[in-house]
Amino acid sequence: MKLKIVCMSMALFLAGLVPLMAQDDDDDDWDIYGDLELVDDSNVKRYARPTIVGLSPTRFFSLSYDRQLAYTMNLSAARFPASGNSGWAVDEDAPVSESGRVNFTGGVRFNSNIPVISKSNLVWQSGLNYMRVGYNISDINSQSDASGLTQTLDERGLNNLNWTNTFFVPISEQNFFIIQAGLDMSGDYSWGLQPFNTVRWSLAAVYAKRVSESKRWGLGLARTYRVGNLNYVPVVMYDVTSANRKWGTEILFPARAHGRYNFSKNSLLLFGYELEGQSYRINDFSVGNNSYEIRRGELRPRLEFQKQVSGPFWMHVQAGYRMDWTFNADELEGSREFFRGFFGTQQFGMVNNLSNAVYFNIGISFVTL
Repeated sequence: MKLKIVCMSMALFLAGLVPLMAQDDDDDDWDIYGDLELVDDSNVKRYARPTIVGLSPTRFFSLSYDRQLAYTMNLSAARFPASGNSGWAVDEDAPVSESGRVNFTGGVRFNSNIPVISKSNLVWQSGLNYMRVGYNISDINSQSDASGLTQTLDERGLNNLNWTNTFFVPISEQNFFIIQAGLDMSGDYSWGLQPFNTVRWSLAAVYAKRVSESKRWGLGLARTYRVGNLNYVPVVMYDVTSANRKWGTEILFPARAHGRYNFSKNSLLLFGYELEGQSYRINDFSVGNNSYEIRRGELRPRLEFQKQVSGPFWMHVQAGYRMDWTFNADELEGSREFFRGFFGTQQFGMVNNLSNAVYFNIGISFVTL
């Protein structure tokens, strides 16, 4: 009897509850949400992104091999403006005292560019780089006053160790700064390296604007050794990608300027030029604390094909023409750098020239798109 009463009570309770539930579904009162608001993001600081669409991949690590075909090297006698008070005037013709056929110029190159900090308001990338320039020189013709530099280059070659840090600092959704600083130790050293007061530094600072997802430009200044000698130059950055993402530019004038054609997301072609150079200390010619340095600078018009091999691994094949910008030499008193520019009258230690040559470069990289 008691069980029947309980069951009947539950049935009446459920019978009354169902209509109430049905009524709630039909008459939801959305006005109660009227006082709620979406999250206010108007005060959230937004920053410009460092890249635009369509650019060639950024290389974290790159290993390549660079080689120039044969050419002729002509060298003057070596003079010592600082220690011997006798150099070549900037407008003086220096006769050839030593010449040779350079059968091989090149070697291995390793580059890295590792993110240290990657935040919306700061990106810091740091990289250690190494470049070898070996020589094989034959048919050497030497006068009595020849310096013997061809033999030095043939036996020791040139090395460059570089540490570069790049900072991307956005200040708004469109505007940002790029600051790049580098340290270079360059010379004919081996495992013993060379005095640290011969380390040369370079610096570039660019103010830029990211106009859209496919365009950015910038203006700045640089202290650079791109053509061998110390120089101060204005910098113009202009990167753009067409609406169909096939064509574009990657320009950081005067260091390099390229047009770009994207065959697909996995392959592209760059066409343009790059300036390459550094100041290399020659140990045997350096007297006391002075540094005797070859100002090696090259202009390289070129084509470069890049293609994805697998995942983040891309290969590149580059071919072009190496044009001699300068291969002159200076003696730096106390190893201290000086600025000659276009109007300086500081005397040269050597006045040299190289005939131009075809070159190629092939390599593989670990990249990010």
